[in-house]
Amino acid sequence: MRVSLRALAEPSPGAAAAAPPLLDPAGPEIVLGSKLGGFDLTTPVAASATTMFGPRGAALASADGPLFVADTGHHRLLAWRRPPDIDHAPADFLIGQPDFAHEGRNAKGEPGAATLNVPTGVAASPEILAVADAWNHRVLIWRGLPKTSNQPADVVLGQADFSGMLANRGGEARADTLNWCYGVSIVGRSLIVCDTGNRRVLIWREIPTVNGAPADLVLGQVRMDCRDENGGVGVDAGGMRWPHAAAVAGEMLLVADSGNNRVMVWRRMPSQSGAPADFFIGQNDPSASEHNRANYRPDASCLNMPYACAVMGDDILVADTANSRLLGFARAELATGASARALTGQADFQSKGDNRWKTPARDSLCWPYGVAAAGDTAVIADSGNNRVLLWRAAR
Repeated sequence: MRVSLRALAEPSPGAAAAAPPLLDPAGPEIVLGSKLGGFDLTTPVAASATTMFGPRGAALASADGPLFVADTGHHRLLAWRRPPDIDHAPADFLIGQPDFAHEGRNAKGEPGAATLNVPTGVAASPEILAVADAWNHRVLIWRGLPKTSNQPADVVLGQADFSGMLANRGGEARADTLNWCYGVSIVGRSLIVCDTGNRRVLIWREIPTVNGAPADLVLGQVRMDCRDENGGVGVDAGGMRWPHAAAVAGEMLLVADSGNNRVMVWRRMPSQSGAPADFFIGQNDPSASEHNRANYRPDASCLNMPYACAVMGDDILVADTANSRLLGFARAELATGASARALTGQADFQSKGDNRWKTPARDSLCWPYGVAAAGDTAVIADSGNNRVLLWRAAR
């Protein structure tokens, strides 16, 4: 008997109970970017003030804005001074291109203090904006949020100055270099960078004020000059494969280690380099790494390439990217192998598939690469659908 992959992907009627909703079941309040008037992957996404191409990160500096979106495929940062109140609202200004109609790496020129080359992670507070400029192998920092187009960054990390663009500055990994840095997080006065290509997480205890400042702490490696996959010793509690995002919940540090299909959790912010994680979401054992725990179908406690995590109230949000869903874990119940309490993007915990194996809907997801939160609003980079969603928590 022949069985199609699509048939395997779709749950049998009555096979699984509907999951509690993580976000408002009515759908997102605001959709930015792609409209739902068709689904044609052969049509290029032209750059404009309202379009996006594979956005990987987005963040609200506060519940009142501004909103920043890493429009990754167009190599630019889009900004709305206030949270938009209508779908597909045009951005107010941008960084990385001469105007809204242009695109191209480093604006088709040399890198500078206001250019971008595959921007990914975005972190914003009322005073600081940090952007992971991944293919320039650097993090850009604005001390004071930018307010106009192409306002130059104040500080660059990973390079000696704004003209540098080589991985690890053309040499080996050090405390002051970066390689395909994907995620950034601002935690109080500290900065956390997921230095994905070096398979490590770097922590600056104070957000740097000078270019090229070295990090104070490294996780995923035992020393600053190491960059081995999983710390060079196989999958365990200390190494990482592809760390993409970090978040802090109270005293806990969480890192989305997408290459090992898990979220690593430290009960308290580590004070020493190389400190192992205390427990894991997505795996039952520190040596395990298979997606969906080696099963085709997911469940409430497994993950498939989680690219992002965030904190929203009493929940930990995890972008379970390759399962095209968001999971919500109760902070008070976190432990190795914990089950999610709620779900968005799929009908039940046993389902997966881009847009639920259908054309995009307002409440569907296709490879959500980024998630952030401000108050009770989740900001989702729904990358495969070329859009960003502002979506309230379920009540």
